[in-house]
Amino acid sequence: MKHTVITDTLAISANTSGAELCSVKKNDVEYIWQAGDAWKRYAPILFPFICSPAGKKYKAGGSEYTMPSNHGFARDMEFECTEQSGSSLGFRLTSNDDTLKIYPYDFELTVKFTVDGDSVEVLNSVKNTGNKDMYFYLGGHPAFNCPLEEGLSFDDYEIVYEKNETIIQPLLTGGERTVIDNEQGYKLTRALFDHDVIMKDKPNSKSISLISKKGERGVTLRFPESECIAVWSSTGNDEARFVCLEPWTSVPVYCDDEFEDIEKKPHAVKLAAGETFDYRYYIEVR
Repeated sequence: MKHTVITDTLAISANTSGAELCSVKKNDVEYIWQAGDAWKRYAPILFPFICSPAGKKYKAGGSEYTMPSNHGFARDMEFECTEQSGSSLGFRLTSNDDTLKIYPYDFELTVKFTVDGDSVEVLNSVKNTGNKDMYFYLGGHPAFNCPLEEGLSFDDYEIVYEKNETIIQPLLTGGERTVIDNEQGYKLTRALFDHDVIMKDKPNSKSISLISKKGERGVTLRFPESECIAVWSSTGNDEARFVCLEPWTSVPVYCDDEFEDIEKKPHAVKLAAGETFDYRYYIEVR
C-alpha cells in the first residue's frame, strides 16, 4: 500500500512493499524513476547484504545459509506503516520464521522518510532484538529520472562529487580502468556502465550530484555516514532513463568473499544484542 505526505515544498510517497520510496515531487516534477520496464524498482533498501556473496552462500554460527536474492530480502518484504504525519512516513519490518531460515538473527528494521524543505532525510535503523551479536550490510539504491527536463537527454548529465576523487574500476573482462583521476566528476554515457556499477570506497566526498549544465533541475545525495558511494544505470538500454546514486555502509559483501563466515567479514556491521544502528542519507532536489 502506498502512503503519501504533502508539504509546502515536496510531495513524497513510499510503499509498504519494501518500504520503498516511490515518489519525490517538487512543483509536480517527479524525481524518482517510476519502475519502468528497464528496471522495475524505485529505491530499494539493501539489507542484510549489499550485492551477494559467492554462490549466494555464507556461514553464520558455523552453519551454512543461502541468501536467494541479490541485495538481501528487505526490498521484497511487506513492511508495516507505523507513522504518517504532516512531514514524515515510517515503516517497520521484524524478523520472522521466513527470514530466520536464510538469516539467523532476530532484528527490527525501521525506515523513516522526513521532508525538510527541499530535502528528504532517509533514516534506516536496525535493532538487534536477539541475544547474540548480529552482522549485516546496509544501503540505499534510489533511482532518479535522467533526464529531469524536457529537451534534455541522458548524455546531457554528469555526476559531480563534493571533492576530487580517484576511481579505478575492475573490468568484467579482466584488468581495470580509471574512471576519474583526482577529478570531481564525469559525463554520463551508456557505455560508462558497460562494466556494471561504479563505486568509490572511502570517498573524500560526503555528497554527490546528478546535474546538467543545460538544465535547472538536479539531485544531490548527501551521505554523511557512508563508507562507499556507488553510481549505476543499465548499460546499452536507451529506455533506462535513470541513474542510481547508492549510499552504502561499506563495499559489497562479495568484496569479503575470502571469509565465508559472516562474523569474519571485515566490512559487515557488528551489532550487539539490544543495540540499535542508525544509518542516514539525504536526497535534495532542485
